[in-house]
Amino acid sequence: MRILFIGDVVGNVGVSMLTDYLGKLKQEYKPQVTIANGENSTPMGRGINLVAYKKIMSAGVDVVTLGNHAWSNRDINDFIDSEKRLIRPFNFPGKNVPGKGYTIINVNGVKLAILNFQGRVFMDNLDDPFSLCEQLIGELKDADCVFVDFHAEATSEKLAFAKYLDGKVSAVVGTHTHVQTNDARILPGGTGFLTDAGMTGPADGMLGMQDDTVIQRFLDQRPARYSVKEDGRGVISGCVIDVDDTTGHAKKIKPVNLFDNEV
Repeated sequence: MRILFIGDVVGNVGVSMLTDYLGKLKQEYKPQVTIANGENSTPMGRGINLVAYKKIMSAGVDVVTLGNHAWSNRDINDFIDSEKRLIRPFNFPGKNVPGKGYTIINVNGVKLAILNFQGRVFMDNLDDPFSLCEQLIGELKDADCVFVDFHAEATSEKLAFAKYLDGKVSAVVGTHTHVQTNDARILPGGTGFLTDAGMTGPADGMLGMQDDTVIQRFLDQRPARYSVKEDGRGVISGCVIDVDDTTGHAKKIKPVNLFDNEV
């Protein structure tokens, strides 16, 4: 099985990059399943709405994951329970949390479980992702392969999470920081790992945002309202993972970057 994973989709530019160029990536890499993190896909760059979700799916994505901005757009409560291919971090605390933290899809007769978890270092103090993910994996008896989107800030937490699950899941790929890392590898137990898949959106902004307000905040240390950059180049970032359908272990993982001015 070949999985194409797309890093955080940011704003209108990110959604447009998927619409315009995801087909070219799929033509080149020929994945059997495509997953994308859509937690920044509204025009404001925070959360997801139904319009953005439908555009992402129409572009050719099979499952959409989320992160710490899952609830930033209140409209999500109107559709997250009915959209079975949209998942939010599993480890949000409390009972009766809307939506689901994982889904299982059939990929040419192979059952792929897609899990979404959120880290806690420098982020909200959610329930323990380590123990909850291990427990969930133990309950997914029917899954042949397991992919995990780990939405976290600290590189150490992402690597620790992947090493903790090494051999138990097919791949752990980090999201959230919007900067693609250069450490794609197969861990000793057979789990594919990349600290961060990067961002899909405005390539020339500050992690997708306008430069000026971000820089000003560093200068004066006062709150500033960030806005998504709408001009300049766009980029699609992510990775391609080859998984052995029999063992569920990763055989290869490769970062992917595509700038629209390079097509």
